[in-house]
Amino acid sequence: MEALQTIFEHRTIRKYKNIPVEKAKLDNILEAAIRTSTTGNMQVYSIIVTQDVERKKELHKIHFSQNMVLEAPVILTFNADFNRFNQWCKQRKAIPGYDNFLSFFTASIDALIAAQNATIAAEAQGLGVCYLGTTTYQAQKLIDFFHLPQSVVPVTTLVIGYPDENPPLVDRLPAEAVVHYEQYDENTTEKINRLYAEKEALEETKQLLETNQLETLAQIFTQNRYPKAMNIDFSKLFLEVINKQGFMNQ
Repeated sequence: MEALQTIFEHRTIRKYKNIPVEKAKLDNILEAAIRTSTTGNMQVYSIIVTQDVERKKELHKIHFSQNMVLEAPVILTFNADFNRFNQWCKQRKAIPGYDNFLSFFTASIDALIAAQNATIAAEAQGLGVCYLGTTTYQAQKLIDFFHLPQSVVPVTTLVIGYPDENPPLVDRLPAEAVVHYEQYDENTTEKINRLYAEKEALEETKQLLETNQLETLAQIFTQNRYPKAMNIDFSKLFLEVINKQGFMNQ
């Protein structure tokens, strides 16, 4: 039940105290990540730990100058990584066939599951975390910064430290919105209205609409937060990175 409580109390923390994360706690976080489920027991992911203050300053620039990168004492960058596995195969008289998009997707799944295990372990020890979506936007700069070799692509980043805030739980859609039994249930107009009614009625939503001078919450996503042109541009950049790192041979 303790683990469940930790998951149910998850909060995104963007402000951190100037307190180091103890080595024992960091070791627990990394071990939890390593013990996660993985495709075929290959463990085709890697984790880069950043604690050096000067290195964090550089990461701060790469991650669009988000202050939590500077404040949090630990930054974990999770990578889809077939480099090590490919080398092992070649040294054992086996020919690896993992230079394709499916292998990248497989390794990305491994890396993301490991990141979530790390999140749960961190929060269970009284620490806070924040995922950085800028990882895929800035993948090439992170590759250069970390000197990542072929077959390695950064897919997500966690900042970890002692929280200096206690934000409220973020709203979530009801289970009916994401859980389907036996087969996929089509979304009718009435169902969509019902699923999003509570989110759209929040005071926070009303304030967002007023600030952005828009009519609906959906417009905030499609026009301001994740507009089509931005999605296409970053998609092109990320596909170029995946290709350059050797994952597009199909």
